[in-house]
Amino acid sequence: MSKSEILSSLEKSWERNEILLKIKNGLDSDEIVNEFLAKNESQIKELNSLLRQEDVDLLNQVERLTTCESKLINKIKNFKDLANNENNDINQKNFLPSKKVPANKISSFMINWSNKFVVIALLTISAIALSKQAWA
Repeated sequence: MSKSEILSSLEKSWERNEILLKIKNGLDSDEIVNEFLAKNESQIKELNSLLRQEDVDLLNQVERLTTCESKLINKIKNFKDLANNENNDINQKNFLPSKKVPANKISSFMINWSNKFVVIALLTISAIALSKQAWA
């Protein structure tokens, strides 16, 4: 199967409207991604074997862009909270939950890792689709 055929198939499998519906129905993003990976495992492996170094570099750049956009969205969403947090800076300096509860470090690591994995998977699909369009 060619790269473009794999990308088209994966793009059809990752229907944004269906994903948004799953999120609205309460499915966790990890569950959604794991379901996608399970359904498309062979195609993803085959696609991964077809990726060139230029494709990997592009995916890394797209990942950084998406991370930046995600942070911006988060800041915009929490803009009201920022003003309130400035008033509570003194209290926050005295309270460090990661020192009091070691489980917070583990959960924070897992959340960051799983988010990066999801972003990389989505960026890979997007970058490959863009590359397919550029070469078409």
